[in-house]
Amino acid sequence: MTATIGFFAASLLSAFVAVAAASAAPAPAAAAQDLYGFCRQVKNDDTIRPYSHELYGGTVKAFKKLFPDAKNAPQEQELQTQANYRCMNGKVLACFVGANLPCARMNAARDNPGADEFCKTIANADVVPAFATGHDAVYSYKCASGKAVVNGSAWALDKRGFAKKLWAEVPRR
Repeated sequence: MTATIGFFAASLLSAFVAVAAASAAPAPAAAAQDLYGFCRQVKNDDTIRPYSHELYGGTVKAFKKLFPDAKNAPQEQELQTQANYRCMNGKVLACFVGANLPCARMNAARDNPGADEFCKTIANADVVPAFATGHDAVYSYKCASGKAVVNGSAWALDKRGFAKKLWAEVPRR
């Protein structure tokens, strides 16, 4: 009986290890292929994904398209902290987070509680700063007699609600 239980336990453990190995993350080279394939299949997925070294070449090309005046391509460490991906129209897109460069879906509400609070403090400010409105606010604001007033649009949006000029296609090598 004990030998049967031991054999059964060993069999279960072997099966568990095999399932765990099969469900482990894909090899790095496959990760890039998987993202291209995934985007082709689902067309649109607004999940923001972190940088992948396997997409390095295409990511650098996307960076150069978005920042044509940059003197150098970003270093690997910078890409690890700044580059993000999502799927749109079956393509892999990249965005690079910066101080005022939000890669998230934008807030298109005209009413902005942060701008309202800021204007209570500085009643006639010509500009409400992004720290008050939120970096994802589509609109820019000024203060008029203590009230926030929309005075323009800071971002044009794509059909998924992200800032158009912050996202570029990640071409295959």
